[in-house]
Amino acid sequence: MAKIIVQNTEITVLSHNDKDYISLTDMANGKQDESRAADVIKNWIRTRYTIEFLGTWEMIHNPNFKVVEFDHFRMQAGLPNFTQHQCCAHQRRCATR
Repeated sequence: MAKIIVQNTEITVLSHNDKDYISLTDMANGKQDESRAADVIKNWIRTRYTIEFLGTWEMIHNPNFKVVEFDHFRMQAGLPNFTQHQCCAHQRRCATR
């Protein structure tokens, strides 16, 4: 596990199968104090652009990705009442069908 410094913030870098992954939590901590990092990530992950990016990534890399179920999330992404909890609850219902 390596560390890099970006704008005076220490960011964790993990390497796996010759690919590097950076810590979103560390990046969010640099933006706000530590107690706010979860809110920064939560707000970022519910945006329409992020949901669409994640859906595209899943379509490319996940042969078991359920495009029809994902469309439900994509259509609601960015709305004021859209939360990750709704996504998780819907995924659990779809998985048990």
